Amino acid sequence: MTVIKLTNSKTRKKEVFEPIDPNNVRMYVCGPTVYDRAHIGNARPVIVFDVLYRLLRHVYGAEHVTYVRNFTDVDDKINKKAQDTGRSIKEITDETTQWYLDDMRAVGALDPDQMPRATEFIGAMITMIEGLIAGGHAYEAEGHVLFSVESYKDYGKLSGRSIDDMIAGARVEVAPYKRNPMDFVLWKPSSDDLPGWDSPWGRGRPGWHIECSAMSYELLGESFDIHGGGNDLMFPHHENEIAQSCCSHPKGGFARYWLHNEMLQVEGKKMSKSLGNFFTVRDLLDGHDGMPGVPGEVIRFVFLSTHYRKPMDWTAEKAEQAKATLRRWRNMVGEIETGVDYGRADEAVVDAVANDLNTAQALTELHRLESEIQNVYNRIIGFGSEYDGPEPGVLEAKFIASANLLGLLTPELGGWEETGVDLTAYADHLFALRQSAMETKNFSAVDAMKTALLEAGVEVRMSKTGVELEPGPNFDAAKLEGLL
Repeated sequence: MTVIKLTNSKTRKKEVFEPIDPNNVRMYVCGPTVYDRAHIGNARPVIVFDVLYRLLRHVYGAEHVTYVRNFTDVDDKINKKAQDTGRSIKEITDETTQWYLDDMRAVGALDPDQMPRATEFIGAMITMIEGLIAGGHAYEAEGHVLFSVESYKDYGKLSGRSIDDMIAGARVEVAPYKRNPMDFVLWKPSSDDLPGWDSPWGRGRPGWHIECSAMSYELLGESFDIHGGGNDLMFPHHENEIAQSCCSHPKGGFARYWLHNEMLQVEGKKMSKSLGNFFTVRDLLDGHDGMPGVPGEVIRFVFLSTHYRKPMDWTAEKAEQAKATLRRWRNMVGEIETGVDYGRADEAVVDAVANDLNTAQALTELHRLESEIQNVYNRIIGFGSEYDGPEPGVLEAKFIASANLLGLLTPELGGWEETGVDLTAYADHLFALRQSAMETKNFSAVDAMKTALLEAGVEVRMSKTGVELEPGPNFDAAKLEGLL
């Protein structure tokens, strides 16, 4: 079986992944707060953990993996948007949730097995808070319930900070009812114009951190395998999740492996509305500020080109390079059938993904496979009927399965590569020249035609059965004049 190694944020080491139960591998990833469109930085953890989800399904079987990603649909930002727009909270959260799902599917992310909404688990949150109070880990003060960080001796271990350091370096809410400045809210009161639920502490709503603890417990149990998210969540969100979950269920271990992805930049700068480089996934997909839309598969490829634990820089140049590569790959493998068997994936590609999700290396291995396939076609052309090497179809099937492991070359993401430029006559002419050269053994005319096409920005791919031509990113139709 493939050995998976993951960098565990909790131990700061790369460790061999050993699930609690190989027949029930469980992963929880913090999802979005649904009040607006997801920006492109929000898509990075989705793509990262989608690759991990695909790897786990590949190794353990799809029926043995459970992936949970939540929706936070009770939050002060949602409340403010409802007040500002006059729309209902449900209308806003329903619409925004669907936007999120549509956009993440557009970049090739599989739907998780469970996608709970926080509002569906309010009762579970109240029960957990009651247990924390009973255990001396939380206290009620002026209608609020707060977690006492001093009651949990390991508080700060995930982020590597002491409580004193956190107090000195963090911007914490100043409230007279807090026993310690770092104590965080589990429950807070709601006024009549805000959403609220009845509780032992009065009508109110949950704090953010308790949501994920309650949902992960209800759906995955007191101990599960992997918890993931962006590294901006490590403190305080994930730190607080660990504290309240471990105090609620001291016999459980909560999450064994913690994975955090690095942040995203745009053209070398931090994404910011003030810099004019802030845009959503939908902006990229549909086009924005006079820029053409970027296919979801291209977005995914660019994201996978950088290791998840390194900062990623989105650039227009990278997108163009990715588009050219993916168009070439799709033309090489032709019509893709659904349900390609992951078991046929190339071992080096699988090993790269299994080595701490090294997707950049996996893409390098796909380039190697592409070269192998092209070499086979060149040998077929050179040897003709005397060729007795590997069948290109077998290699192409392996290539497709390998790309599918990364969520690339899937049928759902296809169709964008059609350019609308008809190069059939040029392909037929080159094919005829090659057929003639096969008899005369003089390939000078073939080479000249191929060189001219390449200079015009046309991507040329020849096989035993024909010639395929596709406009590349630097295609110039004017340079085709006089070639026929």
